[in-house]
Amino acid sequence: MKIEELTAKILDENPNLDRYQLAIAVAKRCDELENGAISKLNVNTSRIKSADLALMEIAEGLVLVKGFTDQVK
Repeated sequence: MKIEELTAKILDENPNLDRYQLAIAVAKRCDELENGAISKLNVNTSRIKSADLALMEIAEGLVLVKGFTDQVK
């Protein structure tokens, strides 16, 4: 699946999440992967960029995006 399709899928399934919050979540997971975290996907990760892998994990629901709120104070 293309990156644009994955992004659209995530944003459609999570109406309270915007693309900037998604970018932050992908960046955090990407850092974890680059610092030695094991991928939660059952794929060969040697030829996949960490940012793409992080987005795929979020799209599959293997990594939850939390910590964002709709309340403004």
